[in-house]
Amino acid sequence: MNTALYQRRKLANTIGVGLSMFAMVLGLFVLLWILFILFRNGFAALDLALFTQSTPAPGSEGGGLANAIVGSLMIVGFSVLISTPVGILAGVYLAEYGDESRTAAVTRFMTDIMLSAPSIVLGLFIYAIYVAQVRHFSGWAGSLALSLIAIPVVVRTTENMLRLVPGSLREAAFALGAPRWKVATMVTLRAAQAGVVTGVLLALARISGETAPLLFTALNNQFFSADMNKPMSNLPVVIFQFAMSPYDNWVRLAWGGALLITLTVLVLNIVARIFFREKVSA
Repeated sequence: MNTALYQRRKLANTIGVGLSMFAMVLGLFVLLWILFILFRNGFAALDLALFTQSTPAPGSEGGGLANAIVGSLMIVGFSVLISTPVGILAGVYLAEYGDESRTAAVTRFMTDIMLSAPSIVLGLFIYAIYVAQVRHFSGWAGSLALSLIAIPVVVRTTENMLRLVPGSLREAAFALGAPRWKVATMVTLRAAQAGVVTGVLLALARISGETAPLLFTALNNQFFSADMNKPMSNLPVVIFQFAMSPYDNWVRLAWGGALLITLTVLVLNIVARIFFREKVSA
């Protein structure tokens, strides 16, 4: 049927597909260009000193990011320890008991707000209620700020994964006389454990590169320190400071730190997809 209407629709479809392909190619080109520059400059900065020496003084040569790497691992690690149980338990409550409680509706609303809230706002919140009260920056404050970012991600992922569990599985457990709390924790949560782990990994990837909250909480430390009650060096803040410095050595270290965070997030996302694939296949 070669009518005028058909020709117009065919032309509109061709234009739409062409624009979509152009947008996709443009986005991929920009992404690959960014990754190319990052990998080229980042790999040039990778050496043993990057992992064994602390950040150098202004204008000096050498040095590394050992204190920032250890600080980031500690801050992010403690934030995961805080956010994981809170997020999973809240997700279980919303999925298993949320249909009968007004509290669940408020919790979902607050979770959506925290998901969309700028990270700098959460950092300022922790600064106001914690840092300003104790009157010093600390790694604990940084972990609390990152926890506020990770918790809503874990909550939402846990709730969604639990709602994918077939209702017949719950009914079978109830028929055997299991109480509701045991069905929620030992049956449905176990059935959705791959998806829950995926949510935790995605939250970890989300907070690994956050800079703004740490500027108001953990700040930075040029020296190596494992004391979470004091200002602590971390990769995002070090990259932020070194990338804008006039020293070539600091800029080189900033590229190396940016590559480390990018590879970490990439690995976490790959692992999360593997877990999700296993869940779907199961």
